[in-house]
Amino acid sequence: MGRVVAHKAAQMTDVFDEILLASRTKEKCDKIAKDVNEKFGKDIIKTAKVDADNVKETVALIKDFQPDLVVNVALPYQDLPIMDACLETGVSYLDTANYEPKDTPKFEYSWQWAYHDRFKEAGITAILGCGFDPGVTSIFTAYAAKHHFDEIHYLDIVDCNAGDHGKPFATNFNPEINIREITQNGRYWENGKWVETQPMEIHKTLNYPEIGPRESYLMYHEELESLVKNFPTIKRARFWMTFGEEYLTHLRVLQNVGMTSIEPIKVGDCEIAPLEFLKAVLPDPGSLGENYKGQTSIGCRIKGVKDGKERTYYIYNNCQHPEAYKETGTQCVNYTTGVPATIGAALFMQGIWKKPGVWNVEQFDPDPFMDMLNRYGLPWHEKFDVDLEL
Repeated sequence: MGRVVAHKAAQMTDVFDEILLASRTKEKCDKIAKDVNEKFGKDIIKTAKVDADNVKETVALIKDFQPDLVVNVALPYQDLPIMDACLETGVSYLDTANYEPKDTPKFEYSWQWAYHDRFKEAGITAILGCGFDPGVTSIFTAYAAKHHFDEIHYLDIVDCNAGDHGKPFATNFNPEINIREITQNGRYWENGKWVETQPMEIHKTLNYPEIGPRESYLMYHEELESLVKNFPTIKRARFWMTFGEEYLTHLRVLQNVGMTSIEPIKVGDCEIAPLEFLKAVLPDPGSLGENYKGQTSIGCRIKGVKDGKERTYYIYNNCQHPEAYKETGTQCVNYTTGVPATIGAALFMQGIWKKPGVWNVEQFDPDPFMDMLNRYGLPWHEKFDVDLEL
């Protein structure tokens, strides 16, 4: 995602003057900076080494570079340390996924929402969940509420990756985060309360534009938590994601032999969580793009009321893996997360998405964001009064 953000920010010459790309492994940043700077013929990307878990290191880097905004496209484990560093330095913050403790497979917004008063008092902004899902799906919902519905009653977020990377088993983003997300219990909102399910317990075949039917599994996803809070007319909210049978078979085997556990075990003189070892031996998600074929389709299927009449609405984006790789050297899952993060950063820099406190993306005006999606590589499409299959 750092590669995508660097590429897209370099395109927005009217917004960004200089970008600092920092990571524990500076060599990775140097390679991205060289590629981007050569491609655009300007020295816009700088690099640095930082351990984002270390607040003092991050504070020192922020003080040295003096940015207007810190864009966090690291792991969800780093959200709170980076927010602490932003508070200490008085710099605004943006991320793409909510906080998750390393020792507990659980994610929720409560930890980050608790920073609201401190960010407000400091006069700085925190923009949460500005990827695709969460992110664009939340903004799609806000756009629908603003323009097409008086009340939203039913919301289904549908995420299909119909691509093929040619590997027997690989995850499209950080394996540790991906597998933790998939193997925990499902959850959805209905009639004012959360309903919990077993992992992958509920599934059905859904049709996706330009792709066709794909088996889709009900999961819990973080944007549901903020959307039912910010759109209280919602009676039911669910999240669906597609998985191929080969992927699920590999995952079941890995679970059965204990390789998805986050509990450390002793191996010789070392202690390591099996999931961390698995992450080390699986293909790097950043390496999948070159041979990735096919496309993703992600969107919102909404039912509600407008002018006293029931209506349905489907808004979505389809993204081609080869096109994402051609432009940025990454596959769609990175591209569809990095582009929205860059757009959110641009809207902050322009003063459009800027207010003290901690906010989810659907709490800002969706219209300028929707316009920029069309201009920067993630065009969206609408269908009105159609069968939503849900």
